[in-house]
Amino acid sequence: MNGATVKGTDGDEVKGKSEVDAVHLRRTIGPLTAVCFIIGTVVGSGIFIAPKGVLMNSGSVGLSLVVWALCGVLSIFGALCYAELGTTFKKSGGHYTYLLETLGPMPAFLRLWAEFLFIRPSVASYVSLAFGRYVVEPFFAPCAAPTVLVKVVSILGVTFVVAINCWSVTLASRTQVSLTFIKMFALVLIIIPGFIALANGKTENFQNGFEVDAIKLDKLPLAFYNGLYAYGGWFYLNYVTEEVINPNRNIPLAITSSMVTVTVLYVLVNVAYYTVMTPGELLASDAVAMTFANRALQGFALVIPVLVAMSCLGALNGGFFSAPRMLFVGAREGHWPSLFSMIHIRRHTPLPAVLLLYPLVVVMIATGEIFRLINFASFSRWFFIALATLGMLIHRYRFPHLPRPFKVPLPIAIIFTVVCFFIVGLSLYSDPWNTGGSCVLTLSGVPVYYLTIHRDRLPPRLRRVFNYCSRQLQILLEVAQQEVQTY
Repeated sequence: MNGATVKGTDGDEVKGKSEVDAVHLRRTIGPLTAVCFIIGTVVGSGIFIAPKGVLMNSGSVGLSLVVWALCGVLSIFGALCYAELGTTFKKSGGHYTYLLETLGPMPAFLRLWAEFLFIRPSVASYVSLAFGRYVVEPFFAPCAAPTVLVKVVSILGVTFVVAINCWSVTLASRTQVSLTFIKMFALVLIIIPGFIALANGKTENFQNGFEVDAIKLDKLPLAFYNGLYAYGGWFYLNYVTEEVINPNRNIPLAITSSMVTVTVLYVLVNVAYYTVMTPGELLASDAVAMTFANRALQGFALVIPVLVAMSCLGALNGGFFSAPRMLFVGAREGHWPSLFSMIHIRRHTPLPAVLLLYPLVVVMIATGEIFRLINFASFSRWFFIALATLGMLIHRYRFPHLPRPFKVPLPIAIIFTVVCFFIVGLSLYSDPWNTGGSCVLTLSGVPVYYLTIHRDRLPPRLRRVFNYCSRQLQILLEVAQQEVQTY
């Protein structure tokens, strides 16, 4: 359709431009890319770091394996709910869009506020720190790696990922597919020697696996948080719905197949860990996969850190590919600064949304500690997921005849929503400092919403300064509003 007119985002025609030339996000994510996108984002640093947190907070080998399996089942339930939401509402934006469509603008704005202020920086920084640890630690083993060097390498890793996502959507997608295959190889490389040892009768770590005295019921929600962190990412495809080819088919297919695969692999990997390592050795290790490799894969011990680092890089890339789309859609809806809804005029990437997350991530890397970051980010993340699925149930009740290409069974949606609220509530008791801080930061968005969106009470001088800075950044970054409606 060269030279033809195309519809703009406001319904007007963009004359003299073909859809190829117009500024908009393209539908380039097919079935394979979608599956690799989810698996590549889910399988990151979590399976190589979280086993320590799960065991530490559950108290026994047997219960920790139960936690891993239940986290997988819960994630599959959540993925099914989001498959329904993703095929019912065709916009990108994930949690934000679903909260906006089902519960209204304030919960949706608070999700944007929390995402930009601390959820995305926390998630990206602990994945980056895991990347830095696995890159640096082999050079200093058996001594501890210098913390400053780990953080410098972490910042270099996140800088590389930000550059890729600013440069090209296609390059970011191809990088994700390549890194997904690398991380699948890493998991298989851990599973095989573990099960060879298990077949040879190395089962002593599974004897008395459910020691009642060691079980910590008050810390159990934190065990689930660590496990769910490792499974986190099943909802990222919903952030980029407008870029998925045939979303009604590919979103449910990619989400369900990916999460079943990941659940099976995660349980097998943890069985392999416990076969080769004692609980005490696992708890003493900050890099579980590295310790495992030194014991079970002596000939490949140097390969494992490289594979794990690439795995972390893939998760980081998936996060920076998807999360800025939430800010992009929020800005398009008028709930976030309009600069975030702009796209690079030649590269067709949401460059401001990607780039403006970077400084906060660097700050978190410089000041954060991995396990505190997990608990800090998880409270608000899971609270809003629970709200989104609650909104889905309310929307289904209010609009029973609305077409839903994929419909999750009602008991699954109810179980998932109730369990999420239960874990979120109990975590306030288990770790009141981090989860309470997360709650306070989230609620701090309420006055911001009323001042800037609901009543628009910003002082005129401040608004003029803000608009001037936005215009200068738009010129500097060479970005413009989307010219084609993609939903």
